[in-house]
Amino acid sequence: MPVKVKICGITNLNDAIAAAEAGADAVGFIFHDRSPRFVSIETAAEIARALPPFIIKVGVFVNAPEEFVHRAIADCGLNLLQFHGSESPAYCIQFGLMSMKAFRIRDGKSLLAIPQYKTDAWLLDAYSSESLGGTGETFNWDLALEAQNLGRPIFLAGGLTPQNIAEAVRRVRPYAVDVSSGVEAVPGKKDHAKLKAFIQAAKAAGE
Repeated sequence: MPVKVKICGITNLNDAIAAAEAGADAVGFIFHDRSPRFVSIETAAEIARALPPFIIKVGVFVNAPEEFVHRAIADCGLNLLQFHGSESPAYCIQFGLMSMKAFRIRDGKSLLAIPQYKTDAWLLDAYSSESLGGTGETFNWDLALEAQNLGRPIFLAGGLTPQNIAEAVRRVRPYAVDVSSGVEAVPGKKDHAKLKAFIQAAKAAGE
């Protein structure tokens, strides 16, 4: 089965449509106001309404109040929730929607907390002391291979680009890959040529 591709950090309709037309399976809206890719619920809702129905709409949250998550679900028609903060296992699965916990991977010890989270999938990102995501840094993909054995679909993130995505897919064989900074012109604005090249390379490598 071809790898799924999630384009994260969508802030405008033009980029969202470009991602859909290039073959993306999912787009991510970052509802964390400290991110350079932050988008309001109102803007995300407008974008979501214009997307083709087959595109999975992912809300990315960082330690958000429960009522804020519920409002984003309702207004944006979200299909999947991604939690990137210090949320508890119980918090992540309370919303009645598919959910995914993100983990910042530094070494083998980073994998120890993963099985506590009974979310539908796990996202593995590169560790940074300065950022919760979108670092443009890769991590040791051997650790992603270990995580594959823990019992949930893996979304591979962290420093993926059109140049390295084929190798990543062939080595790790994740359920999905997640990219933001690797297909950007500037933070929050996608480079449509990179977007297309990334998706084509990922899909070809996963066949």
